[in-house]
Amino acid sequence: MNYFLVKSEPFKYSWDQLLKDKQTFWDGVRNYQARNNLKDMKKGDLVLFYHSNEGKEVVGIAKVVKEYYQDPTTDDERWVVVDIAPVETLKHPVSLETIKADKQLQDIALVRQGRLSVMPLKAAEFDRIVALGSGE
Repeated sequence: MNYFLVKSEPFKYSWDQLLKDKQTFWDGVRNYQARNNLKDMKKGDLVLFYHSNEGKEVVGIAKVVKEYYQDPTTDDERWVVVDIAPVETLKHPVSLETIKADKQLQDIALVRQGRLSVMPLKAAEFDRIVALGSGE
C-alpha cells in the first residue's frame, strides 16, 4: 500500500463536502509532479486530506477508489484524476505548525515542497500524522 497527501482550499472543496458526496474525482491538478503522483495512486491507497490556505491542517483520511483516468474538466490529455472516498475524520486536526515542529516529519514533502498539491508520504510519516490526529 502507498500513502499520499492531497491539498484543497476548503472554500473550493472541503473535507465536509467529501463526507457529503461520499466520493469525488480529484481534479484541477496542473502540475506535472502532482500529476505523476496521481498516476502512482493505486486502488486502496490511503490519502491524507489537507485544508490549505484556510486552516492549514490535515483533517481526514480518504482512500483511492478508482485509479487515474482522463480529467473530465479538460480536453487536454496530459491531465488526470483519481477517485477518492472518505475513510475517517481525524479526532484532532493536525496543523502545519504541528507537522513542522515534529522531528519525525522534518523531511515530509508538505514541509519541503509546500506548493505541491498531491504528494507521496512514507508509511511512517502517514502513521505519525494519524497518531497526532488521534491525540497520541
